[in-house]
Amino acid sequence: MPALGTNRPGYASVGWLLSRGVALVYLVAFASLAVQIQGLYGSDGILPISSYLEWLRGRGGPEVWQSYPSLLWLGHGDAALAAFCWSGIFASLAWLAGFLPLAAASICWVLYLSLFVVGRVFLSFQWDILLLEAGFLAIFLQPTVIRESFSKPRERSDIVIVLFRWLLFRLMFASGAVKLLSDDPVWWNLTALEYHYWTQPLPTWTAWHAHHLPGWFHRICTGAMFAVELVVPFFVFGPRRPRLLAFAPLVLLQLAIAATGNYTFFNLLTLVLCVSVLDDAALPRWLRARPSADDVRGLWMSATEPASRSVRDSLASAFRVAGRGVAIVLALTLAACGGAQMMARLGQGTRIPWPIARMTEAVAPYHLTSSYGLFAMMTRQRPEIVLEGSRDGQQWTAYEFRWKPGDVTRAPAFVQPHQPRLDWQMWFAALGDYRRNLWLIELQRRLLEGSPPVIALLDRDPFAGDPPRHVRAMLYEYRFTDPQTRRSTGAWWTRQLLRQYSPTQSR
Repeated sequence: MPALGTNRPGYASVGWLLSRGVALVYLVAFASLAVQIQGLYGSDGILPISSYLEWLRGRGGPEVWQSYPSLLWLGHGDAALAAFCWSGIFASLAWLAGFLPLAAASICWVLYLSLFVVGRVFLSFQWDILLLEAGFLAIFLQPTVIRESFSKPRERSDIVIVLFRWLLFRLMFASGAVKLLSDDPVWWNLTALEYHYWTQPLPTWTAWHAHHLPGWFHRICTGAMFAVELVVPFFVFGPRRPRLLAFAPLVLLQLAIAATGNYTFFNLLTLVLCVSVLDDAALPRWLRARPSADDVRGLWMSATEPASRSVRDSLASAFRVAGRGVAIVLALTLAACGGAQMMARLGQGTRIPWPIARMTEAVAPYHLTSSYGLFAMMTRQRPEIVLEGSRDGQQWTAYEFRWKPGDVTRAPAFVQPHQPRLDWQMWFAALGDYRRNLWLIELQRRLLEGSPPVIALLDRDPFAGDPPRHVRAMLYEYRFTDPQTRRSTGAWWTRQLLRQYSPTQSR
């Protein structure tokens, strides 16, 4: 780590901001999941975790926990699910406040990993694994103190800061590369944004307006996006001035995405990663804090208070050397594994050297590194599933979701950084076949039962607590209306019935 009193820019304040930024994202993620977890994974939910763990144990035997490392093996009832989410909320709040930051960061990571590895489709998003990787790195930014304040943050290891930059590079560069490697013509001819705004999972009202901007403007924006994703990431490892110049376009891209779409906590987390590009000297004066000279003083030091200063200094020096050695080994391992995963994805079959492959395989259950790449293929249609219930099989009433398109006159709204995970999965299911989305059959079964936690995931219960006898899924094609139709009818969408999506389910 940089020595205090030198001219080399330090990372005390940057590390503090990185650390608290990850804590904030954890808080959002746990709070978002807490209000949905019973409907998604509870005993009366769509995919009960208890049943899944029993199934895994039956197939994998007593050692199955090694492939699915989760504390939920110790208890997985409804109370345990709630306790995991609320423990994550309290741990992230403690971390934000600076109380026991090392313990709090570790608890957040263990709890989120425990939920992720058994969460299946509703916890299968790239930002979930991105949070796990960033959260693991953030553990190594934490000092072993009872309380850390912003006024005197500890100096952070520059090795860990570089690992954050490496994660940011992989995320951005891979996201641009997969688009070109997919051979999707709308990326190559820069017309992707003519489809993106109305086909994205959960559009916003601003996306309706952005969709109607001129085509030339869409092409300029797409070209700028490729420049940010494919060129700018290389600057994060360059000299200080180019590295600092890379910060603005990286941030602006995330803000633009967040301004026209609902991408949960992904944009917030990526903005946190962008902080790693900076150093303390680049921060505004009000964000700079005077580093504490007591960088390695922690809980263990309280036992050495009676010892002489020379002994204390020797222990502190040894602690620094050992810590840097661990950081170097960690950096080499994660950098190699993350790089190999990125090359394997981009190289479409590139062989990974066996030592790195073995390391990658060993850390895979813990998701310490992952491959990334968003929106390789641009969807050019918008099929939407509309669930309907009926008591007599003749008159059908639609179930309205809170955030995904349904009623064509309801304005698309902002919901980020919260992620309504059922609404998101309905978008993916509409693009495929119901036989590959059997959770949707379970959803319909729960609607027939009138399951309160599942009904709570929707906007309202159209049957007022008296469940229907039949539920069906109809497939529509949705498109944004044009400005004239919007003015005359007030509708944001037009829709056309395509077919029935899956067989009708009945009690």
